[in-house]
Amino acid sequence: MTADEQITIWMRPERTERTGPGRRPGYSREQITRTAVRIADAEGLEAATMRRIAAELGTGAMSLYRYVPNRDDLIDLMIDAVAAETDLPDRPTGDWRADLSLVAHRVRAAGLAHPWYVALAGRRPTLGPGQLRVQEFALAALDGFGLDIDRITVAAEMLFDYAHSAVHREIGWLDEARRTGRDVSRWMREYVGPYVKQVVESDAYPMFSRTVREARLPHMTPEKRFRYGLDRVLDGIAAGLPARTSR
Repeated sequence: MTADEQITIWMRPERTERTGPGRRPGYSREQITRTAVRIADAEGLEAATMRRIAAELGTGAMSLYRYVPNRDDLIDLMIDAVAAETDLPDRPTGDWRADLSLVAHRVRAAGLAHPWYVALAGRRPTLGPGQLRVQEFALAALDGFGLDIDRITVAAEMLFDYAHSAVHREIGWLDEARRTGRDVSRWMREYVGPYVKQVVESDAYPMFSRTVREARLPHMTPEKRFRYGLDRVLDGIAAGLPARTSR
């Protein structure tokens, strides 16, 4: 690995030098990244190899390494490209709860559109411009309320952690439904229903039994379930704000 490859892609200027008299590079990071995202959306992240991307672009894999030196760089570019799709205002509105709710719903939308994205974004801070813009918006939404930066950061992390984990679970259910041909309600009714009935009747797990009998959450649509959980996260953030700003 060269010294240049040991620094983040965001510190390396994009290749712009001419490749010959009157010629410019035939590809760009954006073009390579856009192709990789399209492949990953259709076939999964593992399918988005340099060889496959090169085939889509009609060139050899080695020629693309001049623009994106390694797979880690490619993954960082892909994550940031999806984050850059997040449609957020230029600055928070001043209604912190509405602003953070917007961020969470935009993260969910990105995750559902790009199923490979959430698991990576939740554990790999790329700090590219797209990611930084989303993070900056969430942090700024909580600025000016008397919180120090650590408390602001933890609150924003709570929001992102919830959004990533909730969407990851939702995608898992969607994948299982596609694999088995059974949605959640059908899976519960046909596959685990008899066993759940047996567990409830045993009285061995009273809290689980109460969940089966009383809980509304399992019967909500995915969007309503996401919103319900998000409201609880926002309630927790509100508890740490000064009384006059917590609503």
